[in-house]
Amino acid sequence: MRQLVVLGLIGSAAFATAAAAATTDLGMIDRAVVDFTGSQIGQPGGARLPVDRRLKLSSCSTPLDLSWFGRDQRSVQVACPSAGWKIYVAVDGGPVGQSRETQAPAEMLVRRGESVSILVRGHGFTLTRQGEAVEDGAQGEWIQVRADGKRSDTLRAMVIRPGQVGIQLP
Repeated sequence: MRQLVVLGLIGSAAFATAAAAATTDLGMIDRAVVDFTGSQIGQPGGARLPVDRRLKLSSCSTPLDLSWFGRDQRSVQVACPSAGWKIYVAVDGGPVGQSRETQAPAEMLVRRGESVSILVRGHGFTLTRQGEAVEDGAQGEWIQVRADGKRSDTLRAMVIRPGQVGIQLP
């Protein structure tokens, strides 16, 4: 009986070692997301963070399939058709699908009086509220905005893309 338990443990350890050896390189996923978004990790338009290194994804024998995910394209879906897994990588604000270098300099993306979505982002959450721009702004500029229903109070928010501004909480 003791021999069966020992053999079972050895077999489990060998299987775990073989499974660990057959995992997808997470750095490869990071590079694929950078290529797909056109922006580096932590930069506007790029992934917020590298893929969590604790993930153990089975080896992918086919090219990764990347696509924008979500109504506001705030994530990139990375899928491996051959292994049957998919993960979602959060994307930081910025021009979707183009880098800062390809955007025309000082192009006004938000105009005074325009209706905007105000995103308030913190660690692990995003809140959205409609508002109105109090001044014009180009991508990356901080402008005054007023939340709907508040006629006197204004907030400072960064222009993310046309019709969208954001505030990052610590």
